[in-house]
Formats: sequence, structure tokens, C-alpha cells
Amino acid sequence: MSASGQSNLRRIVVISDFQGGSHFPGHVPSVEEFERQWQNGERSAPPAASPTRPDFDVEGGYLERLPLACVKAGLVDAVEIWSHWRSEDVPPANLAEAPLVIRRSFQMNGPEAPFSSNDMLAHIRTYGAPDILCVWGLGVSRDILEACSQSYKIYNSIDAPALRIPSDVSQHFDLVLTGAQWQSDVVNDRHPGMKTAILPIGPEFASDTMFRPMGGPKPYDIIYVAAAQAYKRHDILFDAMARLPRSIRALCVFGYGELSEELRSRARELTIDVDFIGPPGVDFPEVNRLMNLAKIGVVCGVDDGAPAILTEYMLAGLPVLANAELSCGLQYITPQTGLTARADVFHEGLSAMLERLETFTPRQAVMDRWTWPHSVEKLRKILSNQEY
Repeated sequence: MSASGQSNLRRIVVISDFQGGSHFPGHVPSVEEFERQWQNGERSAPPAASPTRPDFDVEGGYLERLPLACVKAGLVDAVEIWSHWRSEDVPPANLAEAPLVIRRSFQMNGPEAPFSSNDMLAHIRTYGAPDILCVWGLGVSRDILEACSQSYKIYNSIDAPALRIPSDVSQHFDLVLTGAQWQSDVVNDRHPGMKTAILPIGPEFASDTMFRPMGGPKPYDIIYVAAAQAYKRHDILFDAMARLPRSIRALCVFGYGELSEELRSRARELTIDVDFIGPPGVDFPEVNRLMNLAKIGVVCGVDDGAPAILTEYMLAGLPVLANAELSCGLQYITPQTGLTARADVFHEGLSAMLERLETFTPRQAVMDRWTWPHSVEKLRKILSNQEY
């Protein structure tokens, strides 16, 4: 692993495919111009590195939990989370969580994925590459990875396709995290011998302090926490409910998505009892509270990655009914944590689970296998070339 260019602190950088900003400018400065701006202080320079950090819980979303687990386990000292910005008005680094986490945005060169950024490349040239570089989703351009040649580079697609990046980019990674064996096979078909691990960053690195049972009444039989998008297949849940007694109640929580009004209308047409929250979404404590109002959680998608909500439901004490054709993540459905059912018999799966809720022990199963201490120990072994 490389030494951090700014200090002796070991850094992990996570690059998401999130894009902020309004529009792409007509002119993008060269790498050399951005380097000049970073060097003379025109851009938001990194703060002075601190060897001290407060104690903390490993919490957050899929961007935060893996890197924070790495800090907690002593693999690195500091976390940076990088995202992309379309326009020239790039916000300064967000230091609200410093010295533990620093969030940065970089001006993109254009909309094409994998994303290129002269700004990001100039920052790496000026301040050095991180010790560990994690790239999620649609990826970054080859020149970014080449500038981090001494970093240990990890990729995860987040979604059902194992690799959402072209071969000339994916060949630069040292490790690809996947959500199922078929994804690992796809990676090795493209890059024979490339190291893979079935360690999806959503359901793995789970945080038992974020999601937990709260007790109290459970007025809903079912909860589905999922974006209001077609691939989440809310239609499977709604069609199943239409085949069950009308006393069955469900709660759908949308973080985002364009189909929220359409789904509300469909529930009314079917005369099923569904309440809806969002978009916009709610924060993690509120998600936990809402999950505690239900008896079981569902995952209805097929063409989906291994969604984080699988183990989040379970940590809140909810067993999970998952679509038996879910592309990634069925390894989290065990006799202790839930059941699977095809779309055409999803209603039968719902009935079966509701009739024997007391037979499931989902939180304990996650605590025994998939919370962040287990996952980061697997990652530690991979980084040190041991089998896990």
C-alpha cells in the first residue's frame, strides 16, 4: 500500500457515483490548471491531518460502513468519501465529521461513465494517493486508477451486473467484491485470476447499533423499504396482498424514485391496505422506528444487487421474505432469518411467515455472521493474502 501523500496517516478513500451540481460547463480546466489551483490554495485544500480521533460507532450507509469498519479495526487511520460535481461551483470539503471522515466533491469532465475528473486527478497528483481506494457503482476513468497505482484498489458494482465498468478500467482493480458466486464467475471470465470475494458492502458490514428491536406494538404485518423504482418490484408485493385477506397491512418507505404516485394509485385500485412514506426519505433512526412497527420485511426485486436492507431488517428483529429469484443476496436468507418465495406464490410465503414468527431469530443470526467485525476481519485476511 502507498504512503499517504499528505501525512503518515493511512487513508481509505471511497468514490461513489453520486453526482451533484446543476449542469456541465462549456470549458473544463486542464489537469495542470487544477493542480495549480490546488497548490496555491484556490481550491479547498485538505485540513491538517490529525493522528487523534474520537471513539465512534460504525454507522451510516453503504458508503460509510466499510471504511469506518477499517478505521475501527486499525487497518487505516482516516476516511475520505469523494463524489462528483457537474458544475464549476464545487462546494468546499465537508469537515463536519473530521478528523474521522472528510467528504469532498470534484468537478467532473462530463457525463460519460466511468467518470473522468481533471480536478480529482490533480488532487491525487498534489496530495498523493490513498492507501486503499474503493470505487463503487459506475466507476472512474482509467487515469484516476493509474494515478493510484500504489493503492490497494477495490471495486463493487452495488447492483446486479457484476462489473458496470469497461475492461480497460476493471483490469486495474486488486479486488472485486461481489454479491453472489455467479458475479465472481463473471469477473473471472473477464479477468482470469482476479481476486474476488462474496462480500457485498450493503448487507455485510452491518451495524447492530443502527438497527435494533425497540419493542412496542406492530400495527403493520409487512414493511418494504425500497426506492420507488421498477426494479424493486413493488408489484409482486401488491399482487400478493390482493390474494390475501384485506386485514393484512403493509408500509412502504421510499427514499427516492419516480414511481411513488403510480404505486400509491395501484394500491388504491387493488383495495389493499398500504401506507406510504416518502419520497423524500427519512433518516436511519426513523427507518429503524418504522421497521419496528412491522412483523416482517420483504425484498421483492429480481435484477437487484444484494440490498443492505436484508440485514437491516434482521437487526431490527424482522425476518425477511425475499423473492426466490433475487440475483444477489439469497445467502442471507436462512431458516433463522426468513424464507424465499417466487413471485407467483409470494402470498403463500407471506402467510407462512406470519403464522410462525416466533420460529425466527434474525438479529442473532446477523450478529453471529454479518455485522461489521466479521466482515472487516474477512477483508483484513484478503488484504494480507490469507484465505477467509
